[in-house]
Amino acid sequence: MRYRRLGGTGLEVSQICLGMLSYGDPSWRDWVLDEESSRPFVERAAESGVNFFDTADVYSVGASEVVTGRLLRDVFMDRGEYVVATKVGLPMGAARPNNGGLSRSHILSSCDASLRRLDLDHIDLLQIHRLDRQTPIEETMEALNDLVRWGKVRYIGACSMWAWQLAKAQYIAQIHGWTRFVSMQCHYNLLYREQEREMMALLADQNMACVPWGPLARGRLGRADQPDPTRGTDRAQNDAYADRLYEGGSQEVLRRVAELAARDDAPPAQIALAWLLHQPGVTAPVVGVRQLSHFDAVRASVDHSLSEGDLAYLAE
Repeated sequence: MRYRRLGGTGLEVSQICLGMLSYGDPSWRDWVLDEESSRPFVERAAESGVNFFDTADVYSVGASEVVTGRLLRDVFMDRGEYVVATKVGLPMGAARPNNGGLSRSHILSSCDASLRRLDLDHIDLLQIHRLDRQTPIEETMEALNDLVRWGKVRYIGACSMWAWQLAKAQYIAQIHGWTRFVSMQCHYNLLYREQEREMMALLADQNMACVPWGPLARGRLGRADQPDPTRGTDRAQNDAYADRLYEGGSQEVLRRVAELAARDDAPPAQIALAWLLHQPGVTAPVVGVRQLSHFDAVRASVDHSLSEGDLAYLAE
């Protein structure tokens, strides 16, 4: 495994971040694995050198954080050996007043609840899951700053917003002397490259880490060599969200991924992840794995070399 600094911080994270969305409570989504079924994936990740794990309070309505905390304590010898990222902002369960958003009240109470579920004394990276347009950004940034100052959170990150919104948040933090975001978890893969228009340049300017979610386009890039890459797993059979994200898709991109995979005798997922890891500013894609046989391709992508010609061929 290779490691990179998380943006401009001194924190080192593995170039693969294991996404914990698939581990928690099967009653939440039928494709989610329970704790014992999830254990082999965390063990394999640790054996491969992965030290970066990403979850959220809303995943399995809190159960993912519980499973994440237990498994990491069981698998790793010392707390300092792993980095836990979680998120705040989306509603937990039924909609009701103050059950979501980025108000000071919700951020502070949600952080405490996440710490209890994870059974940790601090969160390494707390990310705002989505921007709350109803709450002043000053209120949000000050609350996040207080969590860092109190020692409950080490670093803060953001997820999925426009570049101008991130720039505004960073500016507000700077003029007040508050903690700034060190990472952006954004949607970025070979089938969705909007981030290259403005976001990646802003992250480079701000010395922030790019932690892409959906690096395999909800499995489509991993199934690039199959007749219908849009289907193939239990989750994919009923993934209306992915159908909206990749409406129409790009058959030529998928064809080229499959072509290079065949040439290199590698799974398509390995090619797609290797392309992403070659992009300037990308720190660690968040990869979800539900079959142990798929983890080898994920691990191998870190060392898979693509030439400048290969990168251009996939990107053009």
